[in-house]
Amino acid sequence: MTASRISHRDLADTLVRLRAGVSASDLHGSLTGYLCAGGKTTAEAWPSALELDAGYSGELIDDAFPLLFRHCREQLDDSELGFEPLLPGDDVALSERAEALVEWCRGFLGGVGLASGKQSSNELSEDAREIVQDFSTIAASSFDYGDDDEDETALIEVLEFVRVGVLLLHGELAPAPVRAGNGAATSRRLH
Repeated sequence: MTASRISHRDLADTLVRLRAGVSASDLHGSLTGYLCAGGKTTAEAWPSALELDAGYSGELIDDAFPLLFRHCREQLDDSELGFEPLLPGDDVALSERAEALVEWCRGFLGGVGLASGKQSSNELSEDAREIVQDFSTIAASSFDYGDDDEDETALIEVLEFVRVGVLLLHGELAPAPVRAGNGAATSRRLH
């Protein structure tokens, strides 16, 4: 994997500077969903593919966008299943991290929708349909907080569910990459 990655904070700052009108979590979720569902784009063209409606003028000339694309692509294709949603760090309040996960799931579902177009959800396996439904539930959630330790544990569990769910959906929806040299496709099935 590439050593240089964009942090949630750096992406958030870039989006504010560009007046993009989207949060860092939502944008990463959208890009992940688009790529996960087999959307075709490049490191330079993905904002257009995702129909990013930005309030700035001119072309995207920021290094953050190609870097985010490469990082997301590498994580999804990682044979060691190292994918992680791009969310605020543990130094951020629990409520903000939970809201960022909700935004990430909303973005993910939107990205999947853009990539799959008119593909019927009936074409998905039962497991994949259930994951998409669970992501929809998370995306529509509003959290209550009480016990910090219990809430932190719950967020970690939901985050792990999302992480694994993305990998399972990616294995089912995205075409397998072609191995260099022999042209044989690799399997992305995790189960």
